[in-house]
Amino acid sequence: MFQLVLEWSEVWALFLPLAAYYIHQKQPAFLTPVLIYLAGALVLNLLTDFVADFNEYLPEWLQTNLIFYNIHSIFRFICFAYFFNTITYGSFRHLRIILISIYLLLLLSNYIFLENYLDQTHINGNLFTIEAYLLLIFSMLYYLTQLRNDVVDLSSSKEFWITTGLSIYVVINFFIFLFYVPMIQENPILANDMWNVHNLAYITLCLFITKALYVPLQPDHRI
Repeated sequence: MFQLVLEWSEVWALFLPLAAYYIHQKQPAFLTPVLIYLAGALVLNLLTDFVADFNEYLPEWLQTNLIFYNIHSIFRFICFAYFFNTITYGSFRHLRIILISIYLLLLLSNYIFLENYLDQTHINGNLFTIEAYLLLIFSMLYYLTQLRNDVVDLSSSKEFWITTGLSIYVVINFFIFLFYVPMIQENPILANDMWNVHNLAYITLCLFITKALYVPLQPDHRI
């Protein structure tokens, strides 16, 4: 039962921040990409877990869920890159543009030379690794911006909690993503256990976003 709950955590964990938003709908404009992510992730993760558990009842072309993971990875990067662009304003603007350009270049190069994102026979580890690495850099740029601005009480800002939750998620999962494909080939049981770690990190991300939605609005926040 615990394993089943953990496997479906990518779905039910999203209801935590979505419920918080239902209670506290007055949120600053910069949280819009995060809210869009929550809604989109819920749809994608529902499809992912539904196909995983009921694939025997589905048409042959829909008996694998890897395409939904790929779409989710790209969608998550777009949403959080936009989020960081809205909260950091002019700070490191050129560097953020370079990071987005690097992502697009690596996304295309990886597809052409290494991984076919439409191939449903194995997970695309490079795609997730690229996403995690660049999102971590975005997170570090946020913290550097706060240090440059001499912000004393970081915990009073909504963006701090979201960035911290995302940082925890990508730091934990970077090496899982990086070695997941060879791990599946060498030790499928270990790979399955490592994905449980990913799910725990995803729950942590959702909890931090939930916390952010409960943080009181700051006077300079535009709804």
